[in-house]
Amino acid sequence: MTIVVGYIPSEEGEAALATAIDEAQRRNARLVVVNSSKGDQLVDDRLIDAKQYHELEARLTQSGVDFWIERKSQGIDAADQILQAAEAQRAQLIVIGLRKRTAMGKFLMGSVAQRVLLQAGCPVLSLKSSNDW
Repeated sequence: MTIVVGYIPSEEGEAALATAIDEAQRRNARLVVVNSSKGDQLVDDRLIDAKQYHELEARLTQSGVDFWIERKSQGIDAADQILQAAEAQRAQLIVIGLRKRTAMGKFLMGSVAQRVLLQAGCPVLSLKSSNDW
C-alpha cells in the first residue's frame, strides 16, 4: 500500500505531512512525499532547500515509515505532480493540506486542492492546519 502526500513547508503542509505519517504508520504503508514547484519563480518558498530536505528525511526516518521523497521543479503544477505520483505508485490514499483563499484568488490562480480532489483516482484526505480550526 502507498500513500502520497503533497508537502510544502507551511502550516498546511506540516498538518498534511503529520497526518500522512500517522496514516502510513497505522496502515503499514509506504509514504511518498511530493514537494513540487512549477519552477516559474527565481525564489520559491514552496520548494524545500537542501537543509529542509535533510530535516524532512530525518523526520521520516525517525517515524519508522518506508518513504520516498520526490522534489521536483519541472514546469508543471503541483496538482499534476501529485496526481502523477499517485497514479505511478498506485496510491490508495492522497493527503493534502488546505488553506483559506478568497474567491478571486481561486479564480485567478486555480486551486491545487480542488484539482486533486476532483481528478484523483483514489480517496483524498484533505485537512486544514490547526490554526484554521
